[in-house]
Amino acid sequence: MLSSLSLDVAHLFAGGLVLVSLLLLYQDRMYALLNIFALHAVVLALSVAWQAHIQSAPHLFLTAALALVFKGIIIPTALRRIVEQLGIHREIETVGVTMLAGMGLVALSMVVMLRVTPEADPLAREDLAFALSVVLLGLLMMVTRRNAVSQVIGFMSLENGLILAATGAKGMPLVVEISVAFSILIAFIVIGIFLFRIRERFDTVDVQALDRFRGERR
Repeated sequence: MLSSLSLDVAHLFAGGLVLVSLLLLYQDRMYALLNIFALHAVVLALSVAWQAHIQSAPHLFLTAALALVFKGIIIPTALRRIVEQLGIHREIETVGVTMLAGMGLVALSMVVMLRVTPEADPLAREDLAFALSVVLLGLLMMVTRRNAVSQVIGFMSLENGLILAATGAKGMPLVVEISVAFSILIAFIVIGIFLFRIRERFDTVDVQALDRFRGERR
């Protein structure tokens, strides 16, 4: 049986991940967005490491290390270089009512998940509610942002929510976790190539340019 302190710390890290997801929605400058995404990965790594400790699951420490190295260091650094090479570091995106929508999604996640899992383990139940919030906030970011780089970050933060859900629910086998980590890395490489192609063809990474181009072809 887990102690109250163990549960509180687990919920602190999971809730912190939700808070950082809201900060991602709030950012309107590219470099700030990249810095907050790196923080998102660090909080995820801390959450997973704590889960490894309280669940006595050493393989989760490797999951935490992968999240920290890939998403906390490698991917933000690579995205920063892409942003510099594409010359989009000064672009500003309006936040508008997105934050209000994000807070509404967090409330909805809590209400739905806590009501449908009344008999579940307290740790898994509340962590799943937090994880659903992170996933929905990532989806919201992908839908509302016009910049392709911002949408990539939304996708990566969504995947962080899935990792939080898997570890909170006493998760995936180690081989699956490693496979997912490398799949995400490969997907990131492919996305980076597409970003350069979009920039080369349309002289912007604003996805609305694709809509305008499609309209002109009709």
